[in-house]
Parts: sequence; structure tokens; C-alpha cells
Amino acid sequence: MAGRTKVRHPAAARHHEIGGTVAPGFEPVREAFAENFAERGELGGAVCAVVDGEVVVDLWGGVRDRAIGAPWLADTMTLVHSTTKGLAAMVLALLHSRGLLDYDERVAAYWPEFAQAGKAHVTMRQLLAHQAGLFAFDERVDAEVVADLDRLAGVMARQRPIWPPGERQAYHAITLGFYENELVRRIDPAHRTIGQVLHEDIAGRLGVGDEVYIGTPSSVPDERLAALVPPGLWSRLTSMPPRLVVDALWPRSVLHRSLVANPGTGFYVDADHVVVRDLEVPSGGAVATARAIATTYEAFAAPGGPLGLRAETFDALTAPATPARRGFHDECLHGPARFSLGFMKPSELIDFGSVAAFGAPGAGGSMGYADPAHHLGYGYVTDQMSMELQGDPRDLALRRALLAVLAGR
Repeated sequence: MAGRTKVRHPAAARHHEIGGTVAPGFEPVREAFAENFAERGELGGAVCAVVDGEVVVDLWGGVRDRAIGAPWLADTMTLVHSTTKGLAAMVLALLHSRGLLDYDERVAAYWPEFAQAGKAHVTMRQLLAHQAGLFAFDERVDAEVVADLDRLAGVMARQRPIWPPGERQAYHAITLGFYENELVRRIDPAHRTIGQVLHEDIAGRLGVGDEVYIGTPSSVPDERLAALVPPGLWSRLTSMPPRLVVDALWPRSVLHRSLVANPGTGFYVDADHVVVRDLEVPSGGAVATARAIATTYEAFAAPGGPLGLRAETFDALTAPATPARRGFHDECLHGPARFSLGFMKPSELIDFGSVAAFGAPGAGGSMGYADPAHHLGYGYVTDQMSMELQGDPRDLALRRALLAVLAGR
């Protein structure tokens, strides 16, 4: 860490000083982070960038709990909603790299009971691209069902696709992670869950095992978790396109069925807006530091590396997304979105990195992605939620500053 610039930026110290370091030349990212507090309504958060194994940006600041004014610290984690999807997809990619999973195989080849109700020919690639028509549950699913993985597996096996698999694309906001988790339980030789494989085989090996969890254990103290501050009603109404606001309120819409209803996005958030403990929700329930997100993504930004990523897996992750038969129009998000192998790819809806990049944004503003063009892993987390669909302004400011530095190297 010699030669790094210590961060002490008074313009951003509305609540607390910013902590952390930036490597020489990456000061513009520090300035953008400070401006998030001064100009863009940041409450508490962190950003990290890892390039070629070197942590070039590692910043945090603000407060983790507005009610008591507790500061955000280096090891503060927060709920990252759908940024979780990228972490879950890394587990599947690791299984692929180990020769245990084929992205073009049928799901039923690994999970025979899945073949029920018109799903016999759904491929892994279709499911992971939100093209299986399985964005909703017909049977009631709540926290009790989610905690019983065998019972949840039965619900998913009986579920009938809303439309023919591969025909259309619709964001599987909550359901995708549950299908992925059951597949991992069946494919992993030790029958571990996504959260266990992430902790033991990815985060643990990369030195951030205590900074990211899918299924937050009771042993993690509350003092390490930042409480989310939901956006106000006016922000909800003005930040989202009117079509999506209407869909969120209409019980029969794809968005409502995927995001709001049964079980919806609220069941894994406790009364203090942190996270329900010991419950694995691989589509939205992870808690993490920005450093953990950036570190794990950087391990997938090039073949080889500390995880021994096979070139075949790397090539699959960086390849262009494959559209549904009706294209990339997403029936839930009402716009063009590109998904591949559990990750989001850059698109007109959310643009990030180079064409080979892959990642996952989260509701409220969090973001994580890998960009092979720069051997980059990036992570941003916040406790002040916003409702921007096409990229949170705070995250965008950080990424623009970072990419400008990288382009000039």
C-alpha cells in the first residue's frame, strides 16, 4: 500500500470523514466519491476497484445507521439486492470451470423432477438468461418455504412456465436464485448451497470470506450491517418510468408477479431494513462490502488466476448474450436488457464497461461487474436507496471517473 493517497476530504464530511485509500492516479474516483456526499445525496457507502490483482480504489464513508449516526467502517456490509445475482452466477461459473456443469445442457439433466409441467427441454442457458418463463410462483412461497429447500424444490418442480421457454425474456427477479440454488445443491459433489460454495470456494479463497454472505449467519454482529434507507414516495414516483409504476401496482403484470408478489422483494428484509438471518435468497439477499464484490469479480475478469478459471468458462462469460426468440425486449422491465449465464451484460438499459463485461446491478443503487478489457473488478454499495432504473447517478459518477483513469493509463 506504499505510495497510496490517504483520503481526507472535508467537502464530503457532512456526516463523517471518508476513509480508505486510492492508488496514485486514481484520485478522480476519490473526488467523485466525495461529490456523492456533497452533491448527490449519499448517506453511507463504499466503492472498490481491483485491477490485475491490485486494489487501486478502496473507499468508504458516511453513516451505516442514520438513527444513531454510526459511521460506515472498512468492514461494514449492507444488503445489495440483485447485485446478489452476480455472486450466485459466479458459483455456477466455478462449477462450469470444474467440468461439473454444461450451460447448454437441459436443466432436467441435473434435476430430473424439473422436467414436469412443460419444462423438460429448458436449457441452463435459457434459465440463466431469464428466458424460461419462470418469473413467478403459482403456489404460495414465504420465508418458511424458502427455509425448507426440499419443500421449495417441490414447488419449483411443479411450476408451469408462464409462456413457452425460450420464447420471451422477463426478469426473474426473485425466482432465478432459487432455481440456481437447487441446481447447485444437485451438481456440487458435497451438495452444498450457493451461499456455502461462495463462502468456502470463492470468497474464502480470495481473502474476503467474512465480507460477503448469501444467508447472513447469526454470528455476524448487527454493528457490521448498514441499515437501508428506502427511497421516499416522491422518489419512487418520479424516478421510475410511469409504465413501471403502474405495473408495480397491477397484480396481473409481469413486474408485479416477478418483483412484488409471492414472495416479493421484501420478505428477506427485516424490520430494521437490514436482512433476515440464515435465509439464502440468491437473487437478492446478499450482504457485502464493496471490496468483496470487486475482489470476487476481478477473479473472473481473466482466465486462470487464484480460482484457476478455465479459458472455456472465461470465453462463455465474455461472449455476447443470446436473445430469446422475440429478442432482448424484457417483458418485466419494458426495455432492452441483455442477460447471460446469470449475469447482466451491457445494454441500452444499463451500460457498463466494455462489450465483454458482465455483472449485476441491485435495487437501490449497488453495482458489481467484471471488465476483462481492464482486468477489472468493481463494486459499489450504499445504504441510501434510490429508484433509478438505468443506473444510479452515484454509481455512474464513480464508474465514469474510474474508466477515465483506466483509459488514460
